[in-house]
Amino acid sequence: MTYKENRKNPMGQSRWLLIAAAVILLLVFGSFGLFFAVSGGFDGVSILLPLFLLGVLFFWLLMSVFFGAWVYQDCKKRGDDPVLWVIIIFFATPMIGFLLYFLRRREIRRNCSACGHSVALRAKYCEECGAYIEIQEDMGMKQRQRTHHRKLIAAGVVSLVLMIACLAGFIVSAATAGNVNTDPSSDKTVWNMGVITMSMSNYWDGVWNFSFKSASDGFVEERRMEIENAHTQKLYADISCGSVPEGASLILWLVQGEKAESVDVTDLSEPLEYPLDEFENGKIRVRLQINGVKDVASEITVK
Repeated sequence: MTYKENRKNPMGQSRWLLIAAAVILLLVFGSFGLFFAVSGGFDGVSILLPLFLLGVLFFWLLMSVFFGAWVYQDCKKRGDDPVLWVIIIFFATPMIGFLLYFLRRREIRRNCSACGHSVALRAKYCEECGAYIEIQEDMGMKQRQRTHHRKLIAAGVVSLVLMIACLAGFIVSAATAGNVNTDPSSDKTVWNMGVITMSMSNYWDGVWNFSFKSASDGFVEERRMEIENAHTQKLYADISCGSVPEGASLILWLVQGEKAESVDVTDLSEPLEYPLDEFENGKIRVRLQINGVKDVASEITVK
């Protein structure tokens, strides 16, 4: 089916729109599931947070579908390209897409009875032949001017309200004490509420390289490492802090189960060699807790 044929086939267009919505839905929930798998679940946070976040994504998608469906119908009514504008609604976000559409929205037109040229619905003269056009307030004209598919708009507004409610719930839950683990000595995942700038973190062949420009106080970066022989292996850390304001510090944490040890590595004169005989073989959480230091570069390994 050619593009022109597809524009004349509303059923074909609707089918492709449904397929596009299904693909976007799969991408949203697929990304959510992938994050869950890669991060090892949502250890360290209240179950309310991922549920609220999922609600934000779900209702954002519903809002996009409802507003996109209304724009689709309005485009057909005005002779515009409905598929193009639905794509814009989805990818420019519904609110921005809506604004762009109304700024670009075509006027409803009809054909001049004298020459057949397309003119504005309320035009008095044809811009092509100059013929006078009598405006008749017939039922057809009133029907075309009337706001159509109000249920789609209402459903989109309800989805918007529910999305905002889920977002507010997420923010309140994240700010409530106990719902997010920020304790660097905990064996659960630490979730940062602050920001970090110009950071680089990679783990290759057992070596963790981590650097950053600046970060919020208390920001924690973590890497899980493997202890193969706790009695002979050590943790080696080569860390330099380019800028250390008064009272600032950089703390290295080693956490395994109930055991947690910390070392101040703010001013290392030489690479740190830390024995691991107090720990057991297996996974260990290696964390850097940032408290005001800047321009940090580190290389950490267990060998």
